Amino acid sequence: MKLATYKDGSRDGQLVVVARDLAQAHYATGIASRLQQALDDWNFMAPQLQDLYEQLNAGRARHPFPFDPQQCMAPLPRAYQWADGSAYLNHVELVRKARGAEVPASFYADPLMYQGGSDDFLGPCDDVVVPSEAMGIDFEAEIAVITGDVRMGASPDQALDGVRLLMLANDVSLRNLIPAELAKGFGFFQSKPATAFSPVAVTPDELGDAWQGGRVHLTLQSTWNGRKVGLCEAGPEMTFHFGQLIAHIARTRNVRAGSIVGSGTVSNKDWTRGYSCIAEKRCIETIQDGQPSTEFMQYGDTIRIEMKGRDGLSLFGAIEQQIAPHSR
Repeated sequence: MKLATYKDGSRDGQLVVVARDLAQAHYATGIASRLQQALDDWNFMAPQLQDLYEQLNAGRARHPFPFDPQQCMAPLPRAYQWADGSAYLNHVELVRKARGAEVPASFYADPLMYQGGSDDFLGPCDDVVVPSEAMGIDFEAEIAVITGDVRMGASPDQALDGVRLLMLANDVSLRNLIPAELAKGFGFFQSKPATAFSPVAVTPDELGDAWQGGRVHLTLQSTWNGRKVGLCEAGPEMTFHFGQLIAHIARTRNVRAGSIVGSGTVSNKDWTRGYSCIAEKRCIETIQDGQPSTEFMQYGDTIRIEMKGRDGLSLFGAIEQQIAPHSR
């Protein structure tokens, strides 16, 4: 099934069920008013939401309305946890190679991960508001999952069973703030502003055989200022699958329902497939030409991130955002 959260003036919005073709939606009133409620009691509420989803797809729902991504908040407008990995090690390899550094052997066995801000996510069509263009504004096209409860010490296979929903993410980065922050030794903070997510979150069964081994075997498309810059395959080169990423978090703590786990920038060794973030393009330019030539994003720039299913239809809906200045 497919779920979204509509704006209603509150912090957490209203849960809606969305048709498979993203044409219509139906409020989930009477089952759950917010997605977190459904996640907290998934075994009881998911079958009811699934029944409404099937009625909507069959044209039997009582009060459907046209689905409008512009009215969407993030599927979870705020979450108990947002942990983002770096599961595509080609991205790490490029970054390291561009500055003449080796990738430590441990990176291939132990996932990289940081904990981002989860109190204020962006909707799929909300502006990316940044105080200054000089901060080095970059998009990052990713896949993310929302979990149920996963116990401490869970194995990767057990952790994979905790995946409830999948969605796309634009994990915005302010590249020019990153070096100074990392030099402090405490990781990203101001360099990682609010993350945006796709209009809908979908259950794994919606992907069919494209969901295999904790990986999404589909193409992630990134379109910057109307020009398609990335057609990256999300499956084969994901070094750590989502079960491994979740198990990494659960090594020393319980993972609670409503946690969001990101894949990191989707990246391919085949450079002809393009890129899912500008930093990677700049690394390729540095490797080839000795210095980068592509500039970071400016005010007024647009980014569209989308993934289509095997049927050619948009699976999660599209993230479509514009970069905007902060008005004090």
